[in-house]
Amino acid sequence: MKLSEISKLISDVIKRVTQGVVTIFTEKASIDVLFGYRPIRGIGSGFIISNDGVIVTNAHVIKGASRIKVLLPSGEESYAKLIAVDPYRDLGLLRVQARELHSLELSDSGKVEIGELVFAIGSPLGLPGPTVTMGVVSAIGRTFVSKNIILEDLIQTDAAINPGNSGGPLVNAEGKVIGVTTAIVPYAQGIGFAIPINTVKKFLLMIEKYGRPVRAWIGVYVAPVTPELASIYNLPVRKGLVIVRVLPGTPAYEYGLREGDIIISVNNVELDEASKLKEVIEDSIDKGYVNLRIIRNSETYSVRVPILIEPLY
Repeated sequence: MKLSEISKLISDVIKRVTQGVVTIFTEKASIDVLFGYRPIRGIGSGFIISNDGVIVTNAHVIKGASRIKVLLPSGEESYAKLIAVDPYRDLGLLRVQARELHSLELSDSGKVEIGELVFAIGSPLGLPGPTVTMGVVSAIGRTFVSKNIILEDLIQTDAAINPGNSGGPLVNAEGKVIGVTTAIVPYAQGIGFAIPINTVKKFLLMIEKYGRPVRAWIGVYVAPVTPELASIYNLPVRKGLVIVRVLPGTPAYEYGLREGDIIISVNNVELDEASKLKEVIEDSIDKGYVNLRIIRNSETYSVRVPILIEPLY
């Protein structure tokens, strides 16, 4: 196939995908000592996931907004209703009333491979309308830790992601969404991050089951053990999840889990991805606990940890 033909195929995919990408304008109330009420305006991106107007974006784009307006691909503007916001997953859902919407197809982010060609689409740097950047998947299973937020199981890409891109789709060469781009990582240089689309699917299932977002967890943040990490730190295993933070007062802390422990299985399911731990915990809500196998200082032990269920708003 000629290069021009490949270029045309990519262009056709992007044209189709941009029909489901929106620009989000927000206003947040602010009180100025000198001037009184002054709205703080923000801009972000989102994408349509159903023809009845449901839009996915980042939580940090819309959280605390008093007014949310969406610029649709048709050029029509519509005020949006907030459905749900989950600050722990950095995901939010909106709904708009509009006709002839084009929803995007969601892929399976569990099948994403390093080196895969991807495109980030959104409204970077306050510029309305879709902008497209291209790159590859640089890494998967990344964990980002800061003072205000911890995000797990991220997709890393070298596709440019700037402020304003937040909440837009990261799509593969077929135009299917594999992640939600986020510009919340302040020190990223030449790399970007996206929340896997399978995390979005779990988010949607939680809302369907409980009527609002809930967090089912045990109180740990983890990162996958890789052969390189195991070699550098002389770890006793080549796969598992190393605990990077345990929050005081949570079941994990109360039952003795500590930073540096390696979780090798949960309910007899071997672990190599943070998403697997989340999945098993969420599937065990009705049971109320999970059984973990832990390695600490080359010794293995088992512990049953209760599940903490928190409504998010």
